[in-house]
Amino acid sequence: MIEIVIAGIGQTTVGEHWELSLRELGFMAIKAAIRDGGGLKPQALFAGNMLAPNLSNQAHVGALLADYAGLTGIEAVTVEAAGASGGAALRQGYIAIASGMVDVAIVVGVEKFTDMIGPDVESAIATASDSDYEAMQGMTATAQAALIMRRYMYEYQVPAHGFVGFPVTAHANGTGNKFAMFQKAIKADSYTRAEMVSEPVNMFDAAPNADGAAAVLLVRRDLLPRDFAHPLVKITSSANSSDTLALHDRQDFLTFQAAQISVEKALKKAGITLEQVDFFEYHDAFSIYAALSLEAAGFAPRGQGWKLANDGSITLKGKIPCATMGGLKARGFVGGATGVYQAVEAALQLRGSAGPNQVTAARYGLIQSLGGPASTAISHILEKMT
Repeated sequence: MIEIVIAGIGQTTVGEHWELSLRELGFMAIKAAIRDGGGLKPQALFAGNMLAPNLSNQAHVGALLADYAGLTGIEAVTVEAAGASGGAALRQGYIAIASGMVDVAIVVGVEKFTDMIGPDVESAIATASDSDYEAMQGMTATAQAALIMRRYMYEYQVPAHGFVGFPVTAHANGTGNKFAMFQKAIKADSYTRAEMVSEPVNMFDAAPNADGAAAVLLVRRDLLPRDFAHPLVKITSSANSSDTLALHDRQDFLTFQAAQISVEKALKKAGITLEQVDFFEYHDAFSIYAALSLEAAGFAPRGQGWKLANDGSITLKGKIPCATMGGLKARGFVGGATGVYQAVEAALQLRGSAGPNQVTAARYGLIQSLGGPASTAISHILEKMT
């Protein structure tokens, strides 16, 4: 059986990169990953991107990045699945090598929100929802999350500030990540005093849109020397699931069914139980997404996910550390690059190179990317090889 390992990783700082283009950001991450991987030349490039056609007037991102990185001639495609685009690109790289068609692949996620400002950005993000029945009616991603959050709070009697633990934990972890957009911890009272964005979602419940690029170099294990420069991290399993695009088409929109299915499939393929997972990089675009993701994965019963953020369970020393490098909330929401950043951050954990954010004795990491409110959910199990 082919073992697929992450030989190299690369990432740019996350923030407002007014001075850099989409192709420059992608190239920086690709170059860093190839260098980190010992100079292996990829045979295929899979680019995760969500909004370049809308915000940067640029489609055909895969070919653009291959060209700019000096990799002209290799297979190069763009993968789009809204906020799960990076996770989808990672899955395509995994499948390409698992199939035996490719030996070495570079997976890059890149997004540049600052190519536009104002309402145009919200309109672009809304393309990830059902255009006819949601976006056309004025529904934004934040307003949608607010509706879900309000209903969740009503159904499960969640107090007004019941989600405070999610941003507090994320920002605490962001202090140890030099690539994060925000590297300053916040206190609970900052959350309680924060302005509303779309009630009950306040500014600390929503991840900030940001520019950035991340890349991982994937390779068959047997092609690497035994004395390879880095501890090896294997992608043990990959799974993808989908749900309805429009919330009103779901029987229950307080259950992220696609997220649940993708985790179950990933665990089964990896041959491990949920109890063996040492940390979880969830898709905390909004605090309510984090709570629902914890429940979908099985770490908390239905309606109880919010409590894990307030009892210490998701901290670095907790039962199931989450957002270990700041998550989307502190690192920033980099659109289609999100899933690849998660893979880079999980690889750092499993290499034992996460610095002050290191999860003790981590062997298995679960990363999950969501497109919209889990209309797409892609889960990967990463494993430290011994």
